[in-house]
Amino acid sequence: MPETSAATTLDTVAVAATDPGREQPWADLGLKADEYDEIRTILGRRPTSSELAMYSVMWSEHCSYKSTKVHLKQFGEIPQTTPVGKMLAGIGENAGVLDIGQGYAVTFKVESHNHPSYVEPYQGAATGVGGIVRDILAMGARPVAVMDPLRFGPLDAPDTRRVLPGIVAGVGGYGNMLGLPNIGGEAVFDATYLGNPLVNALCVGVLRHEDLHLAKASGAGNQVILYGARTGGDGIGGVSVLASETFSEDGPAKRPSVQVGDPFMEKLLIECTLELFAAGIVAGIQDLGGAGLSCATSELASAGDGGMHVELDRVPLRDSSLAPEEILMSESQERMMAVVEPDDVATFLGICAKWDVEAVVIGEVTDTGRLEIDWHGERVVDVPPRSVAHDGPTYERPFARPSWQDALQADAAEDLPRPSTAEELRATLMAMVGSPNLCDKSWITDQYDRYVRGNTVLSQPSDSGMVRVDEGTNLGVAVATDCNGRFAKLDPYTGAQLALAESYRNVATGGAVPLAISDCLNFGSPEDPDVMWQFAEACRGLKDACLELGIPVTGGNVSLYNQTGETAILPTPVVAVLGVIDDVTRRTPTGWRSVEGEDPGETVVLLGHTGEELSGSEWAHVMHGHLGGVPPVVDLGAERALAQMLHAAVGLVTSAHDLSDGGLAQALVESSLRHMCGVTVSLGSVVEDPFVALFSESAAGGLDTVPHDDVDALIELAAEHGVPVTELGTTGGDLLTVSGGEDSGLAFDVNLLELRSTWMKTLPLALA
Repeated sequence: MPETSAATTLDTVAVAATDPGREQPWADLGLKADEYDEIRTILGRRPTSSELAMYSVMWSEHCSYKSTKVHLKQFGEIPQTTPVGKMLAGIGENAGVLDIGQGYAVTFKVESHNHPSYVEPYQGAATGVGGIVRDILAMGARPVAVMDPLRFGPLDAPDTRRVLPGIVAGVGGYGNMLGLPNIGGEAVFDATYLGNPLVNALCVGVLRHEDLHLAKASGAGNQVILYGARTGGDGIGGVSVLASETFSEDGPAKRPSVQVGDPFMEKLLIECTLELFAAGIVAGIQDLGGAGLSCATSELASAGDGGMHVELDRVPLRDSSLAPEEILMSESQERMMAVVEPDDVATFLGICAKWDVEAVVIGEVTDTGRLEIDWHGERVVDVPPRSVAHDGPTYERPFARPSWQDALQADAAEDLPRPSTAEELRATLMAMVGSPNLCDKSWITDQYDRYVRGNTVLSQPSDSGMVRVDEGTNLGVAVATDCNGRFAKLDPYTGAQLALAESYRNVATGGAVPLAISDCLNFGSPEDPDVMWQFAEACRGLKDACLELGIPVTGGNVSLYNQTGETAILPTPVVAVLGVIDDVTRRTPTGWRSVEGEDPGETVVLLGHTGEELSGSEWAHVMHGHLGGVPPVVDLGAERALAQMLHAAVGLVTSAHDLSDGGLAQALVESSLRHMCGVTVSLGSVVEDPFVALFSESAAGGLDTVPHDDVDALIELAAEHGVPVTELGTTGGDLLTVSGGEDSGLAFDVNLLELRSTWMKTLPLALA
């Protein structure tokens, strides 16, 4: 870091103009030589050390998207409307905002905090939750729920035992103390995430249309107020630097201090900010996350009238020795910046005082078109704010289909040895049920409060999370996050579409109408043409899928340099889909229950088509350690038809579960164990090979139950929507019983108690 102390001369704008040859540590701050030269060209001189600090964090990969924005811009080609309304705010804002009717809007976004969570698992994960919550708050919304898509190395790896408990504790600890329910997510294990876990965090917020706020500083003379926690030395450079380079095999090459979270301060900040919004005295607002004050000042000024003057020495500090450069780069948590009209400042400060939230006027909006920052009366920053916030470098990095891709796709899992006898199929099912990716995740989710606030309708292990928005009308929203990185490795275009399709299907399974997506695109180094090809293909796949499904991208996050040495993670384009449901009391549950009577049980039906699609599947991964072939076929028309049918079937079907990881076998297991109610199914009418019927991972499929008397109505409804439907069997009893058909001679069963024991013991034993 550049240093400023009483013993050194403050590097002011005047000094920079008269001392052009001073050596500066631009490379140590992550800048390239040509980027440093570009800064000098923009300013017409060398930057001051404070300006250099600002440009270094704001032009980092994490903040500027310099390697990816050429691909991300295609999301702007998607119409900004949803199946039920319009987008009130989209890409470029802190989070997307959607009209859901009745005067309500929801905002949601998913972001990453991957590298900080490897360095310091608890605080890295906790501050990831805190950051996404403030993004939602900054839109004018009350945060109402969070989710956590997680990825780890092998469950039995020592480093997984180090990072997983801390990450889970951080997610749960911060969210629980905020009083936000955690309504879903994922926990996936793969060798490529060893040394580079993925911690993605999602938050959902609710607001009335008139409460929408945007991040801009307009109106010359309006005051700039910094409020919340004091600024400290934790997180200097933080995620903006840490997430913008590759980890070495011995750990990160640079380890800036990871931010330290204070959820109690964040809770005060939330309530204080919502009261400020209600008072109508916030003209513009921005949270302080990645790049801290550098980001908040430059983005607010750039998005507004273009000018701001800040007295940096007014910033409340936890560490009085911090130099101006460090204050500008600090990513200390629980801070917000607001733009307020002069007549409203006293009211603003009074509300902050009521909530015991420190607030200080640190500057004002100007019409100069410059961001000017002073330190004890000396000018240390004088820059065009847009050059910092929005006009950073744009790289068109080379990318090409990897030389190994054809060989990978030629190595199909469909050619692997497969079980054929009843005993082999039973043993395979039991091995799969207890595998890390398919086993019970309650060791993780039991550390989260899923029901705080009293509006949680569905949560893990349901296919999607669902919360009630309005207690009078029961209007609600559902959210799901999904991604199979193995599919994306085999074909990133198709893999990204399959991630979207699965989230879309999961939201529809509960009875909601999918509206829009947010994405968190986790990839390796952009300096690797293979990785950039994966990224480009994934973006293209998402764009094409959104166009066909008629849903927009509201925003999201890119996380690059996710690799250890030369080993990149599986390309992991996590997709979150949000949907709306008019009445949450009519949602469709995930598992079936016992039904007594003259004709006990209910009819189990399979929706969709099953093909021989095993490449990239959990079966290939668990039973053979294999990755090769091509992923399942994507049929977005079939996905849309299935979703529309499931919405129309609300009240007719009594349970619904999507088919995805682990195929029909896993759906049968999870649906049976949900309420410990067994099932007897015959697979002869699905496909000829019972193994394929059980373990294929064909998309656009579901497993539903319906009362016996309503089977014909369901079949008619499915025909209206063009959805294939196959009767499988009947619920009831305490066994999962499977036969290959009347003439197959193949049958096996598993007692539910044995099944539950195998399913539930994996994580507790591994993490004891």
